Amino acid sequence: MNSETVAENIEIKKAQPNLLQVEHVCKAYGKQMILKDISFSIQPGERVALMGPSGSGKSTLLNLLSGIDRPDSGTIMLSSNDLAQASATTLTHIRRHHISTIFQFFHLLPTLTAAENIEISMQIAGMPAPVRKERVAQLLEAVELTSHANALPDTLSGGESQRIAIARALAHRPKLILADEPTGSLDSKSGRKTLDLLKKLTEKHQIALFLVTHSPDAAASCDRTLNLHDGALV
Repeated sequence: MNSETVAENIEIKKAQPNLLQVEHVCKAYGKQMILKDISFSIQPGERVALMGPSGSGKSTLLNLLSGIDRPDSGTIMLSSNDLAQASATTLTHIRRHHISTIFQFFHLLPTLTAAENIEISMQIAGMPAPVRKERVAQLLEAVELTSHANALPDTLSGGESQRIAIARALAHRPKLILADEPTGSLDSKSGRKTLDLLKKLTEKHQIALFLVTHSPDAAASCDRTLNLHDGALV
């Protein structure tokens, strides 16, 4: 077999285009500079942790990535959309269809059942009712809480509540999940189960994960870790 034939049989893997590309982002409130020249990227399906002490700018960066706030300079490209320049209508569309957020304290709606909490993001996204019902059943099974479909949030444990929150985040098949200290209010056993579930489900569905955490164990569950100190990546 000559070298040309060998070359033909070698599969050349092309680098994936970045799902998220953050370039030279700065943000200040008044005279206080919170984020300084932040640049990084995330590929489809990649899990990236962000660590740093309190006050380092983690929450501000998360707000920028979710479109809640805008940077003073720089670009935040999600697929082909620059969140820094997008209209309010475009940002709403992106949040409904492409981004989900998981919070430390779950943020489940107290008057809705577990199943209804999962379904609500799909209702907002305009999915047909039969599709929503089937998807809810699949997600309850995935997070091992089928028997809790009709439970109200105040009857769920912390770990169960976070698993419902994960199912809700996955419901409309986002490209990117932003997780803000998802194990911060859980005991170690529930925290580990939550991390394992996040890893399993984001891998299965090729969803990128950006996880803000103080926990080295949580960061270790990701593909790589960014460190933020005094508003700068180090």
